[in-house]
Amino acid sequence: MDRSDGLPPGAPPAPGTGDDSWRRVSVISPLVRGWIALAAIAFFFGRDWFEGLFGPGAREGLPGAIGIGLTLALILGIVVLIALGFLVSWYFTRYQVTAEYVRVNSGVLFRQNRQARLDRVQAIDVVQPFLARIFGLAELKFEVADAGESAVRLAFLRLSEAQQLRATILARASGAAVAPDASGGIAEAPEREVVAVPSGRVIGAVLLSGTTVLLLAAVIVVATVTVVYRTPFAAPTLIPMALGVAGAYWSALNSGYNFRAALSPDGIRVRYGLLDTRAQTVPPGRVQAVGIDQPLLWRLKGWYRINANVAGYGAGAPGEGQARATLLPVGTRAEVFSILALVLPDPGTVRPLEVFSAGLNALGAAEGFTTAPRRARWLAPLTWRRSGFAVTGTALLVRSGYFHRRLAVVPHERTQSLSLHQGPLERALRVMELQLQTTPGPVVPSLSHIDETAALELFSGQARRAAEARRRSIPEQWMKPIQQPAGAVMPPPPSYGPPAAGAQQPSGPGSVPHGPQHDPPPQDQVAPDQPPNDQPAPDQSPLDQPPLNPPLDQPNRQQIPEGPGSHEQR
Repeated sequence: MDRSDGLPPGAPPAPGTGDDSWRRVSVISPLVRGWIALAAIAFFFGRDWFEGLFGPGAREGLPGAIGIGLTLALILGIVVLIALGFLVSWYFTRYQVTAEYVRVNSGVLFRQNRQARLDRVQAIDVVQPFLARIFGLAELKFEVADAGESAVRLAFLRLSEAQQLRATILARASGAAVAPDASGGIAEAPEREVVAVPSGRVIGAVLLSGTTVLLLAAVIVVATVTVVYRTPFAAPTLIPMALGVAGAYWSALNSGYNFRAALSPDGIRVRYGLLDTRAQTVPPGRVQAVGIDQPLLWRLKGWYRINANVAGYGAGAPGEGQARATLLPVGTRAEVFSILALVLPDPGTVRPLEVFSAGLNALGAAEGFTTAPRRARWLAPLTWRRSGFAVTGTALLVRSGYFHRRLAVVPHERTQSLSLHQGPLERALRVMELQLQTTPGPVVPSLSHIDETAALELFSGQARRAAEARRRSIPEQWMKPIQQPAGAVMPPPPSYGPPAAGAQQPSGPGSVPHGPQHDPPPQDQVAPDQPPNDQPAPDQSPLDQPPLNPPLDQPNRQQIPEGPGSHEQR
């Protein structure tokens, strides 16, 4: 006999399930999920019947009232059977949120029991398809580490219920103080908006994308062939391409429209969408790598795009996966620095603006970047001066691309593995290729045609830095409850402004000064390649912004009062 808690007979009770009851999704969910199937069945059956009424010879074989009634009854019966199937599936779908797990039981003939640990939550999404928005419903998705697809999908809940459930999951996943018997539920953590992308800029970015270049090139080729060979204009050739271009335009517009990024104690919150809206929350420290791209035409406006690798989101294929991995669809350089400050609050250098700017636009060994040697120009005549890397106290920066510029930022603790490659031509020129492996995603950090000595030093040095950074990384539960100070307010988001203290030159090729929380201050305007000053500096920070993150062995936490489910922020 099935147990009331949904676990197999003889299994021990789940921890923290004292007052955690099993619940069902909204009863309207079958309609929202299955309307496409119902409409398709009605269309195909109804089309054949309708064509039979008005097609050739329809008068001779025109069915009577009884035949029409039977046909309609057959279509209606099939629709009702499918609707009943969805209703039964809804009845057997239940979910439970405990202090340590989220469980979802579903299936009628084939039962499926899914369970995910809250301390492994990587990101949470609240998705509203267009029809779900009409009914005020939303789908809740949250990813866990090493999940190829969404570990839990609850479709559909009332929007307020989905938002409260997201707040509950994040609060329990973070280790924040939660009153399990709170009648009012867990309040959603406050937020501070950091970036809002205007819709006009999104439209301009779509028109200046590579899709437009391909469309213009295709039109020129077809027109040239038509004129040269004196053939009729090949309009049918352009129709499939026009449909593909329209789909690409719509996908980019829908994923960038009304885009907003905000800072919260829960993590980074991202909202976007035109017809289908999505609200994503990525907890602190869950971003594995950041990629900044600048297509050729975007240089005219000084625009950039930021993508990220997040465990569970998978590879950055076109469509939903690519949209979910986007932290900024199109933005200025100032907005790029604002997003980077959210993902990497401690840049590990006292000159973050200069170092990241060199990674975005500069050539050669600017701001401590190590580039490919001159002999590599035989393999990469355009990109050898731009391909390079720099090491800060907290991250590795990988720069590449000449026409389409790219900069990958990988925190040291997120480096999972490294590999070196050398072909026969590279061996003859004494250069190597180094690849960094993180979780699957659109960001693929790779260094090409780097000097052998520099590549070997980076290979061993990065492995050592990654191991050390993982020992000092933040815990899985990032909001352990502490005594809440009176009158605490939402702090301003981190930014790459004037440093709070000095820095020191790290060892290794391509290094730039460490962040203020690691080392003593430099002398006035010390260049990156000059020796550091060993004089310590007192703890101080500008009054108009918070200092960069302190060392993890000396935490400096701030809390935000939120009622029964108080959250705190490191």
